[in-house]
Amino acid sequence: MSDVTRLLEAAAAGDARAPADLLPLVYDELRRLAAARLAGEKAGHTLQATALVHEAYLRLVGGEEPQDWNGRGHFFAAAAESMRRILVESARRKGRRRHGGGLRRIELDDALSVAADDPADDLLDLDDALTRLEAADPTAAAVVKLRYFAGMSMPDAAAALGLPLRTAERNWTYARTWLHRELARPS
Repeated sequence: MSDVTRLLEAAAAGDARAPADLLPLVYDELRRLAAARLAGEKAGHTLQATALVHEAYLRLVGGEEPQDWNGRGHFFAAAAESMRRILVESARRKGRRRHGGGLRRIELDDALSVAADDPADDLLDLDDALTRLEAADPTAAAVVKLRYFAGMSMPDAAAALGLPLRTAERNWTYARTWLHRELARPS
């Protein structure tokens, strides 16, 4: 049993020290996941990878109720879901009128170039489509969350979900096609 799995079990059992001992073991991997998620964000966004990791970690282990993680894969799947929710909340918050609404910040150097679509809108559209996919096919949606938001390889995602690799690959192919169709529809 790995140290991560042992500490996850200890945290689930109520050991108050386990979350503090767990952070150094998972921090680099969580930071890598967060940086990968933020790489697609528009330049000048305010959320940094470190802040995303800390917020996600606090949501995972900082609650009143101890979490029962079914191993490393389950923990990182939950971390991916937590990061997804934080990014969606941030995009929604930026879309509110009091936070600038539909206005966008344009750097002086970029003022002469044509601005691309707002990635926050893309993230919200993806979140809505992923929520619809989850209602239609929860397993396919889980594969997307692990692959896209957690940055897991296909074998790791399959193992985290307890699926044969070929089944996970079929779900991934189906989910990508389904999401592409949903995102291509006119609003």
